[in-house]
Amino acid sequence: MSQANSSVQSFRWSAATPAQRRVVVAAGLGWMLDAFDVMLYSIVLATLMRAFGMSRTTAGLLNALTLAASALGGLLFGVLADRFGRRRMLGISILVYSVFTFACGLSTSIFALAVFRFLLGLGMGGEWNTGATLVAETWPAALRGRALGIVQSSWAVGYALSAVVAGLVLQHINWRWVFFVGILPAAVVLWIQLSVPEPPLWQRSRSAALPGEKRRAFRRSLRQLVILTLANTFGMFGWWGLFTWIPAYLVLPAAQGGRGFTVLSLASFLVILNLLGMLPGYLLFGVVADRFGRRPAFAGYLAAAAVSVPLLATARQPAFILLFATVAAFFGTGFFTGSAIIGSELFSTQVRATALGISYNVARGLSALAPLTVGALSERHGLAWAFGASALAFAAAAIFGLLLPETLGTEGTGCTTG
Repeated sequence: MSQANSSVQSFRWSAATPAQRRVVVAAGLGWMLDAFDVMLYSIVLATLMRAFGMSRTTAGLLNALTLAASALGGLLFGVLADRFGRRRMLGISILVYSVFTFACGLSTSIFALAVFRFLLGLGMGGEWNTGATLVAETWPAALRGRALGIVQSSWAVGYALSAVVAGLVLQHINWRWVFFVGILPAAVVLWIQLSVPEPPLWQRSRSAALPGEKRRAFRRSLRQLVILTLANTFGMFGWWGLFTWIPAYLVLPAAQGGRGFTVLSLASFLVILNLLGMLPGYLLFGVVADRFGRRPAFAGYLAAAAVSVPLLATARQPAFILLFATVAAFFGTGFFTGSAIIGSELFSTQVRATALGISYNVARGLSALAPLTVGALSERHGLAWAFGASALAFAAAAIFGLLLPETLGTEGTGCTTG
């Protein structure tokens, strides 16, 4: 299929096969519930700091542990998914992060909370590359960008849902019950195992694999893997450094460098931020990338995110804070769709889940320094100033994005154009 034809083919949900629709729903649910469980921590971060007497540096370190664990989880589940199947590992990863989110509510010490956050991260890391690989190997190249955009956009829904649930629970019970609610995603695992098929592409690749073929395929992709991992690392540093601390930044009093929002106004703010910023950012990236190319869309989103962060940090009026936060959310999260699309098309079937796991979750592990860095900088200079580290990281990611090959028009076999 030519690049031109690939970019203009109509996306029609009703025209997709039942298997394709179920795969998108399964991967989207997994990613949405991943966001729901993981972001509960950020929503209740200010409450946890008071409950355990944590400094901002310690609070950032706990989130860094989760991100570091996600790197290990991504590698582990990627290798297992290439060997035992994408569907099975998707279900297990969801089960892992659900159980240990619940366990966070049982914590009686910072150490226990740290252990549960680490174990949660293993499942969090495994979910992304198994779900993205499922979609990439089920949908044709011409529609893959928008299919993955739908999956990625579910993160915004999960984030908004976590803000609503956490806000309601904190008003009526306590922070422990916020984490107890996190067990609910485990309910979708049975449906995934019963209803979602393994991609025929993976099944054919597994049966026809020759000795040493996986090793050779991995070596051919090594340069692109390094560049994509670096782009993801800086992009995720920017994202985690900014969005881990935005809730605390908004609710802290002005005397402590915050903006003095109430818990309810914070919940409303985050819902708007996600539905007007993150959600369309994810969805529209697929449209832009299918029309104009993966590389310019990826680098352009990251560059726009770099510009928007200083505008957010210097805003004082709630309306301008919301405006610039929404812009930062649109571009600063939309690029994640690009990472999924480019990665699924750069790497061949034999190593796709493993390579996606490395490019995304090693980056997420390395970006674990972001919450810690921003937290430590904020103790000396304030959160608004510390957000500058996120702006610089987004800019660096845009530069690495320009070094990636263009993958629009490929069928996801590891071949690239341009």
